[in-house]
Amino acid sequence: MLAESTYSMYHDVGEIIESVNTMDQDVALGVTMTITQAEIPFLREAARLGEFAVVYRVARTQAGGGFGDQERHPFAWGVLVYVDGQLARIYSARGLAREWTGLDRLEKWLRDQGFWYWWTRNDLEPLGMGQTESEDDADEGDDTGVPSTPSVPFPPPTPEF
Repeated sequence: MLAESTYSMYHDVGEIIESVNTMDQDVALGVTMTITQAEIPFLREAARLGEFAVVYRVARTQAGGGFGDQERHPFAWGVLVYVDGQLARIYSARGLAREWTGLDRLEKWLRDQGFWYWWTRNDLEPLGMGQTESEDDADEGDDTGVPSTPSVPFPPPTPEF
């Protein structure tokens, strides 16, 4: 018999934007709980917080941040962290899911929270739908027309103190 979890699971079930239901997305990703950003330092101190975060694309629920037109900018970035080996979504103290419209501000926030590295995924936007580059700026690629992918070292280097 499985032990009952001590965590409750909160979802904003009613939010469906552009055919994206936040509960369905969280279930598909394996999110089992939520935590507030204020809990991060305590979880880290208790060695219950995982080493890396997962930054993922979510349907926006908050208006503002310079991107107030939700029809034009329907998505934001959310953050998942591992707590006791389970995925948890970050919520604010007010009970709303934390969202960022830009990765630059999110990167600063992640570093302020003590994360050295994170994974990024975007399951909501179709591939190849970004702004097109001019031919001068595009990667040359190989004879198939596919741009070459730079090699990225993995795992990231561990910082030395």
